[in-house]
Amino acid sequence: MVRREPPQTEEGWYALHDLRTIEWAAWRDAPRRVRERVVAEATEFLQSATAVEDAEAGDSAVFAVTGHKADLLVVHLRPTHEAVELLERRFDRTELAQFTEQTESYVSVTEASGYTERAREYFDGEIDDDSGLAQYIRSRLHPEIPDHEHVSFYPMSKRRRPDQNWYDLPFEERAEHMASHGDIGRDYAGEVQQMITGSVGLDDWEWGVTLWADDLTDIKDLLSEMRFDPSSSKFADFGPFYVGRRFPPADLDAFPRVNRRTRHWRPRYGLTHRRTVPRRRPTARTERTPAPGRRPTAGSKPAGDRRRATGRTPSASRTSSSG
Repeated sequence: MVRREPPQTEEGWYALHDLRTIEWAAWRDAPRRVRERVVAEATEFLQSATAVEDAEAGDSAVFAVTGHKADLLVVHLRPTHEAVELLERRFDRTELAQFTEQTESYVSVTEASGYTERAREYFDGEIDDDSGLAQYIRSRLHPEIPDHEHVSFYPMSKRRRPDQNWYDLPFEERAEHMASHGDIGRDYAGEVQQMITGSVGLDDWEWGVTLWADDLTDIKDLLSEMRFDPSSSKFADFGPFYVGRRFPPADLDAFPRVNRRTRHWRPRYGLTHRRTVPRRRPTARTERTPAPGRRPTAGSKPAGDRRRATGRTPSASRTSSSG
């Protein structure tokens, strides 16, 4: 029996992707003073986390998730598993947690692998600490979350089918695939920044991939090109994708959304503001005057009757459907 050789790896910071859905019906029914207190407390916690006041190193960021899968994504990077676990529990102790459900989470650790010859030299201690390669690997192990506007996160695993088993390939063939994959990624340097985290034994998938960009289509172009690379087309399985926009914790009060599942309104002007719909003044009943040469349609109702039948004015109907 042939025993396949795994690549050398080095691990860095632990990562938690914490995805939350806001219970908008409960939030809407809460008194205004309660909502203001909840937002103030949550903002204080998120500001503390993004300032990394709880640890000597790390990073955190908050994103508004687009689509039905979640509303908020909080990404934490810390030197220890204990640190990210405590951050998760600290959020659970806030009042905002009572209005949210943790619809998904992902636990992993930043890693660098030794598929290239130069990387293996680094792991063997043959590379100077101040070399460009050493600095690059350290940046992968201890990354800073960039200020890019958009984020795309997804988990993935290498395929293990009888005819497409990544782990049955010889080391040299896997290294060749990874080199080709890396060449595509380097073509998007400066446009897309990535963070690869390993999760074998930590979560349901084997890796987490987090991509940041100012132009979301750059992420789309990168992944479209990678789909045609054999490393992806033959040997990769992907989980759900989460896409969002970054915002500072101080803007939590201005967090806008419309709940697509229940069609409940999420306030345009913030979590603690109410939305008001302008109402049209009642008008006197008027009969519709038929156009010259035309007779009124049998069974038709005047405009005033239609307004009373629907219970709303045409302008209010249009306002409710906007946004």
